Amino acid sequence: MNLEFCITAAIVLGSILMVVNIVRYFLFIKNSHDVLSAGSARDRVWKTIAGVLLVFFLFGYLFSAFIGDPDIVMAMILFGGSIFVAIVLTLMFNLIETAKSRSIDIAEVLVGVIDARDPNLNGHSRHVQRITMLFYNYLPPHLKRGINPVSLEYAALMHDVGKLGVPEAILNKPAKLEPDEWAVMRRHPKVGVKILEPLQTFKHITDWILYHHERIDGHGYYSQPGDQIPLAARIISIADTYSAITMRRSYKAPKTHEDAIQIIKDVAGTQLDAELVKYFLTVPKEELAKCIPEQVKY
Repeated sequence: MNLEFCITAAIVLGSILMVVNIVRYFLFIKNSHDVLSAGSARDRVWKTIAGVLLVFFLFGYLFSAFIGDPDIVMAMILFGGSIFVAIVLTLMFNLIETAKSRSIDIAEVLVGVIDARDPNLNGHSRHVQRITMLFYNYLPPHLKRGINPVSLEYAALMHDVGKLGVPEAILNKPAKLEPDEWAVMRRHPKVGVKILEPLQTFKHITDWILYHHERIDGHGYYSQPGDQIPLAARIISIADTYSAITMRRSYKAPKTHEDAIQIIKDVAGTQLDAELVKYFLTVPKEELAKCIPEQVKY
């Protein structure tokens, strides 16, 4: 009786653990559509095959439990198999998260060095990145569901990478830009998209970068109608606006948090998305203050 109980317990526990493994795996696949883990078409095929095999193993457990006549050796093999799969999945998830964390650290350093060539940009991209991710945490669930946070973080960090194509004389000009200079400056989102074009997994975020200077009233850089501006681009636009107002420039002193909030309120519904501004206003001042990065020495 004790032996039968051990056999049954091992198979039941193994089956439950395998169900948990399958749920974890498919949740991972569902959330693996960011700029780092989306993978190629071949990768997606292998992910599907792995999922099918996990389900097949589960049916093996159920067959053994309800139809077969397993002995203690078979029961322990099945139980050990489910533990092995759980360990492998955990290691895989941890390795991927570590790789993502290190990748964004490297990207931050590189973008910081790029920004440092312009004293008016030094730290700006990382500032926008941090504000964007802080803002993301305060969005309601129905808005969060439409945006992958890893992809959003990279889009925010890379939003001004196109300024590599803008001459330093224009970037560093202390006075108001002339119309032809503005024409050059307004091309930087398109230049940024061109720079990122070789990165295939960045394709789904290029519009987020391209339209981060668009306005809800349609009078942005490329006159994109407000209802056609991607949600992520509208989020980055608010973070970019707050950063531009509160960071020091060679031609102006930084404004206070209160000044920035008032300006953002004033342009809600014309330049910025009014609904998103409402959520941005819930972000605590103290948390926003922590987003200011150290500047890179160039």
